Amino acid sequence: MENYSDIFIIGGGINGTAIAADAAGRGLSVRLCEKNDLASGTSSVCSKLIHGGLRYLELYEFGLVRSALKEREILLKRAPNLISPLEFILPYEKQLRPAWLIRLGLFFYDHLAKRQYLPGSKTIDLHHDQRGATLIPELKTGFSYYDCFVDDARLVIANAVLAKNHGADILTRTTFLSAKRDKKRWKIQLQDTITKNIFYCYANTLINVGGPWVKEIHNQILHSDLTFEIELDKGSHIVVPKLYEGDFAYILQNKDKRIVFAIPFLDQFTLIGTTDMTFSGNLDDVQITTKEEEYLCHLMNHYFKKPLRKEDIVWSYSGVRCLQASDEKNPRKMTRDYKLLLENKNNLTLLTVIGGKLTTHRVLAEQVLNELKPYFPEMKSDWTAHQSLPGGDIHEKNFLDFIDKVKKEFSWLPENLVKRYAKDYGTRIYLLLDQARKIEDLGEHFGCSLYQREVDFLVRHEWARTAEDILWRRTKLGLFFSTDAFEKLQNHLK
Repeated sequence: MENYSDIFIIGGGINGTAIAADAAGRGLSVRLCEKNDLASGTSSVCSKLIHGGLRYLELYEFGLVRSALKEREILLKRAPNLISPLEFILPYEKQLRPAWLIRLGLFFYDHLAKRQYLPGSKTIDLHHDQRGATLIPELKTGFSYYDCFVDDARLVIANAVLAKNHGADILTRTTFLSAKRDKKRWKIQLQDTITKNIFYCYANTLINVGGPWVKEIHNQILHSDLTFEIELDKGSHIVVPKLYEGDFAYILQNKDKRIVFAIPFLDQFTLIGTTDMTFSGNLDDVQITTKEEEYLCHLMNHYFKKPLRKEDIVWSYSGVRCLQASDEKNPRKMTRDYKLLLENKNNLTLLTVIGGKLTTHRVLAEQVLNELKPYFPEMKSDWTAHQSLPGGDIHEKNFLDFIDKVKKEFSWLPENLVKRYAKDYGTRIYLLLDQARKIEDLGEHFGCSLYQREVDFLVRHEWARTAEDILWRRTKLGLFFSTDAFEKLQNHLK
């Protein structure tokens, strides 16, 4: 049937694209729609960590932490270009959490799941270690452990590319207007947000992965009989000029029991966040508040010698994530685990995804497909745990060796550019630079190492449509672009 797919997915964030990739790889026909750009919502405005969630052990979320720790190892192998090990330093303050509790938590963190790539935790002397050099002298002891840093938006793109490579149809800038059970199929109404054209397609199964919009889609568009409640949790981050030297991060405790990360970012900056607060505003206009900026600066000034002022902030971003509703009113204590709700009428299924973490996107997608197995008996088995993401098929998963290799092969490229290409595209660098032999082959230079060759590649292969898509999600060059350069790029894309 024309415009028919086995599965139709609403939402182009990390979970939606991961489900699309898993389903397409199992032999199902898949269509996904996203009303804006891929990763334009929650999936590009998080803390950018692949982690077990050390603090969730305080909430007795051992199952969630174990699953996340297992996924941390799997994802390191799937995308060694996008995901990199990162050491975290936890300065000890006895009035906040006792040392024995921290050591016990780190022991569980080290042993809940098998570690192949990351070192275990240890205690360090902050007075005799470079990692304590920028901290106030009252802090004498620290704890070291490892998690991973990730380019969150590019992780979404990689999953979308994987889905496309297996035949999925990825529709960006496409609004989901309605879906009704029509005989033996879902009849789905969509609108192209650029042309405003309305069109229809059909599917056997509908999956609602709308993130914070999941309930709005469920109640106002799908009109399902199934009921559920969610909580919306807002997190904000600030970016400031680099606060310290070294490729390690800090995890900082606060008196309100929240924790805040300080993370090296793009060589020149420090990323600080997140806040954690209940949200009830407009989901299409989520911005950091002055109170949040002051909160993050105040906490940094509690730990660091050099004062941080609001005027030092060069960029900020905020996002809202969907959590399972509970009797717990403190957002910090709400579970970060996900929940799947399956409704079947006339053998037409609707599956709703509530919650989830960036770290668990692959296993969430795997569980979604396993839930749907009875409705697609010919579906192939699990496969993503041992499959690299596009660009991640690096020899022996050794990214440093890979960088050395591409430096030699593309010796005519500036070192900073070849490093960025290797990081963002992995082995897809060969597709990006196909037939290029000198810098002039990259075409027009828009500024800050962005050339026409890359722009055209992002439009052709990664669904980029606007300057914002390219500068803030496909790359993070927006931090370096002038207003004039931004407008020049935007005009090129028209």
